Order: sequence, then structure tokens, then C-alpha cells
Amino acid sequence: MAVRIGIVGPHDLVDDVAAVCEEQPRVTAHRLAYDHESEAPAITEAHVSSVDAWLFTGVVPFTLCREAETLARPAVFVDYTGATLLQAMVRLVREGHDVSRISVDTLPTAEVVATFTEAGVPVAHVATLPYRSGVTSEQAIAFHRRARRGAQGSQIAVTCLRSVYEKLRGEMSVYRLAPSTHAVRNALRQLLLETDNQLTGDAQIAIGLAELSGGDEGLLKEVVAVGGTVAPAGSGAHLLVTTRGPLFKATHGFADLPMLRRLADLHETVRIGFGLGQGAAEAENLARRALSRARKIGPVVAVLSMRGDTDLILDAADSPLDPATTNLNLVSQRVGLSVATLLRLREVREAAGSEPLNTRELADRLGVQPRTARRMLNRLELAGLAERTGNLISGGSGRPLTLYRIGI
Repeated sequence: MAVRIGIVGPHDLVDDVAAVCEEQPRVTAHRLAYDHESEAPAITEAHVSSVDAWLFTGVVPFTLCREAETLARPAVFVDYTGATLLQAMVRLVREGHDVSRISVDTLPTAEVVATFTEAGVPVAHVATLPYRSGVTSEQAIAFHRRARRGAQGSQIAVTCLRSVYEKLRGEMSVYRLAPSTHAVRNALRQLLLETDNQLTGDAQIAIGLAELSGGDEGLLKEVVAVGGTVAPAGSGAHLLVTTRGPLFKATHGFADLPMLRRLADLHETVRIGFGLGQGAAEAENLARRALSRARKIGPVVAVLSMRGDTDLILDAADSPLDPATTNLNLVSQRVGLSVATLLRLREVREAAGSEPLNTRELADRLGVQPRTARRMLNRLELAGLAERTGNLISGGSGRPLTLYRIGI
């Protein structure tokens, strides 16, 4: 099966990495280049529907995207330690540089020390700046400048970042690490394994049992749209058969079920129970459990049941929940947030009045991490309880802050 891989990194490295990936007959490489690593989250967010997996040319853009929670596909980065770093050392020695007096950014100190030690190079005057969350290219530039001015003096700066290289190459000796072919192949091998595992999961059988008050009008069209089939199941019920992958896409990640509202326009009662299992028997048993729960909730509802007693309520995307008329416990189950958290969100919304909120403000008011606040807003948005109203330009080099209006 062909795998579409998005290669994310600076222009020159993207081309080199993509060329190695395309040695594999089953791989299609999508070149997604940036001018600065801070652009990586926006790139992955914009192209998520056109790739099956992500391969980053370095750890920095990978980490930025992971923290921004834009990686909805398997993702790995090319490791610059080991063969890549050793290759760079050999080249620098050939060019006459003293590699025992060097400054290295991004790579873990332990990995740098291990590589130099194995090569017989003393490390007493080797300076390192390991990458961690929050480290910027400006800080890396300042690190290399300090190392050069130090007591022993660094002869050359080694960087993993194109932005750092472009800034320093006019004022000091600087070498930019590029991933070795061996490192790219290792990363690609790992990525293909993870992608294959996910595709295997997407092949899980999804069986649905549907009860409609007016026959099967409209049902066949909806089921075909998610790559499935429909057949009578006795007692007026209908059996729906598809796989996990199409169902996941049709429900926007098991968040809602747009077909529910369309069927409700044709039938007074629409109850659907989906079961997700490794085999048909398991999936059908879970579907019966899901349908039983749907009957207890209301006349128009869909429930997805999975292993481990996990039940998800799938609402119609164009019929958002209204907390004013819906039990808050049901809202809690729908969005995966506790009732206490929903009450706190309501307090924040009331305090904000008519003003929209961004992730940073919500995190500050709730006393949580920004990524936690972002996750809350994503869940509320999927449930129709939060609406994006625009972007706020912060004035810095980071991404614009999305503004939300909370409707709970």
C-alpha cells in the first residue's frame, strides 16, 4: 500500500530527505518546506488531510508541532547524533578545524560526548546546548557567540538550525549539520512501521445497528458514503458494516456523526449503535451494547462502543449540544470533560462577557497548561460549544493566537 509522507524542514534538506525516501517504491514524498522552523505547526495543520505520516528533517520542527498538537498522523524526525555527527567531525578535521574546541546546539550533551569519546576526541572544551521546549534560534545564536568569546574559545559552531547558520556564517566559522542518508533511512524505516500499525488499526471492523422509525429511507446513501454496506438485521433494525478508517474520518475522529441529523430529517427516531472490534463477532456485540445505551439516551442519538467499556456519544455535527436544554452530565460524556471543568469554563465565559478568549487567557484563568486549555477548546469546538472568531497577532515571532467564543 502506498504511503504519502509529508517531509517538513528547510528547503534544501527537504529535497535531500525526500530523495532518500523516494528510493522506497511504496513512498510518495510531499515536500513541505519552510523559511523558519516556527512555521512548521502551520504547515502540518494545513496539510494534514493530504499525508499519511510526517517525517521532519530535525527534532526542533517536530517538537514545535508536537507541542502545538498538530500531529494527527504518525511522525518521526531524523536523528543527527551518531553517524550524522561523526560524519560532520570527519569533514571538519579534513578542512583543518580543531574539533576539540567546538560548540554544538540542539543535540543532547550525552550523545555528543559519547560520539566524541568513541572517536578519541577530548571533550573538555566542547560546549553543548541541548534542545528543550522553549529554546529559540536567538538563544542558540547567543550560545555560540558566548562559546566563541569564552576562555578557551570555540573554533567553530555546529548547528542543526538553518536560521542559526544564516545568522552566524558572516561572523564566525559555522557548520550546519545535515542528516546522513543512513539516518534518513533509519527514520523512514521507523515511520513506515508506525504507519503500517495504524493502517492495520484502521482495518478494524466497524459494525452498526440502526433503528429508524420510517424504514430505511436515506440510510443506504449515508452508509455508502462511509464505504460501508447495509442489510436487514431483523425486528426492524438494519446492519451497517464498514471499517475503522472510513468511520474515523466520517465522524471527525469519533467526535460527531453528520449523517445523524440528515436521517433525523426523514425519521422521527434514529438510534445507531456502532461497535469497533478485531472481528465481526466482537464488533457486533459491541454494537448491541451501543444501541442499548442509545435507547436510554433519546430518540436521535448514535453511540460508539469499543473495548474496555469505552462508549462515545456521537452527536450530529450540524446540531450542536445546547447546555441550556441538555443535561450537563450528558455534555460531559460527549466532550470528555468533567462536569466540574464545564462549570469552571462557564464561569470563565461569564467573566469574559462578550469578549472572545484565546488559549493563553483560558489557561491563565483556569490555572492549567496552555496545551491543556487548547485540548479543552478543541473538544468544545468539535461538540459545537466553541466557535473560532479570528486570530490575535501577539507581536512576537510565534503563531497567531486563535480567538474562541465559548457557548457553554
